[in-house]
Amino acid sequence: MAVRMYHLAVDAHDLPLLARFWSAVLDWQVLFEDEDEIVIGAHETALPGMCFLPVPERKTVKNRLHIDLTPDDQDAEVERIIALGARRLDVGQGPDATWVVLADPNTSDYRF
Repeated sequence: MAVRMYHLAVDAHDLPLLARFWSAVLDWQVLFEDEDEIVIGAHETALPGMCFLPVPERKTVKNRLHIDLTPDDQDAEVERIIALGARRLDVGQGPDATWVVLADPNTSDYRF
């Protein structure tokens, strides 16, 4: 393969909060941290990782990207991730939806 995904770059106001949240969700670790970026990943040589970058402006429009996760036990993982700081989000999904939408502490959304 000529190209691989390296990082998913995430704009954030509270880099440590979001990096630690996603590290806990994915069972990853912080690989690099300074005031201008925090990188997390499964381990130092695993790709892809996530890179959290500071931005001064607030989010004003809908996210153009969301992260889909696939848990072994959806109910247990939803409750675990809510306990880590996520919250349920209604995007118009009906009661028969097989997926759940959660907002992370930075208000991004992701679906199960």
